[in-house]
Amino acid sequence: MRLSDFDYELPDELIAQTPIEPRDAARLLVMSRETGQVSHQHVRDLPDLLRAGDLVVANRSRVLPARVHARLRGGGAAELLLLRRLSPGRWQALGRPARRLRPGDLATVSDDLRLRVTAALPDGVREIEVETERADPDAALLAAGSTPLPPYIRNWVGDPDRYQTIFADLEGSAAAPTAGLHFTPELLQRLAARGICLTTLVLHVGLDTFRPVSHQDPRVHRMHSEWFSVPSELRQRIEQTRSHGGRVVAVGTTTVRALETWAATGESEGWTDLFILPGHRFALVDALLTNFHLPRSTLLMLVSAFAGRERVLAAYSDAIRQGYRFYSFGDAMLLI
Repeated sequence: MRLSDFDYELPDELIAQTPIEPRDAARLLVMSRETGQVSHQHVRDLPDLLRAGDLVVANRSRVLPARVHARLRGGGAAELLLLRRLSPGRWQALGRPARRLRPGDLATVSDDLRLRVTAALPDGVREIEVETERADPDAALLAAGSTPLPPYIRNWVGDPDRYQTIFADLEGSAAAPTAGLHFTPELLQRLAARGICLTTLVLHVGLDTFRPVSHQDPRVHRMHSEWFSVPSELRQRIEQTRSHGGRVVAVGTTTVRALETWAATGESEGWTDLFILPGHRFALVDALLTNFHLPRSTLLMLVSAFAGRERVLAAYSDAIRQGYRFYSFGDAMLLI
């Protein structure tokens, strides 16, 4: 297995810079995992593409206002992307420029809000401590932050809630679980009317969404841990669904990782660093709704593990020929 096995070329004009409206108007490439046969639909067609008795599982994690801008002592600007709250007033963050954020350094966000670097970790990650006179240091920090859009989305100034899913109600992610961005309340109603249930779990998206795979052998790559929770009622519903011949349809790679972690470890809550590569034996997921992912990414590797690398890359080539929109604000695939 080589990193180049998961490469493809994408014209810049196919990187979606704005979300489509309405959300479920996004195009949907449907591919059979058994045959590789492809058809072209829209997300709004999902009730007709699934079956009564299927269970759709989505991630309800909400994106934090995690991008914080600060001024460095001695001049210069810094940007911190909040990744994880360690304890009250203490956070783990991705810092830029990392060389200017050493232990003991102080970054000023506002007149009464400063961030002190307490530890330097690999990959530009820093531990920081909030210094403020305000009663709630974490609330003060988040109030100063903004929505962290991916770097390939440039100059978009729309409603920040458009980068949240309609299920999002538990803050903790540094990026949106983007497959869920395609759902609307009307689509949920139509799914329910067809006897297709939807339920949720949590996986807070962390650093690996932003961190490229650098090793030529992807098996050497190590995922950063992300917090997940699979509710007990969801576990019961999955068992009922499968006992009646229904399928578990995961919305996004984050949902897949949470479900497969639970299946592999028996743990329904905690930290997961599960890295899914071709050869993984899926225990719970029968179908996957997912966006188109960056080349050489852990997300593309997961999708390749689920549906076959050659078939997935062939479908990506077809999507490029058909002018699909790629990445976070782009179109989607249904692998079934």
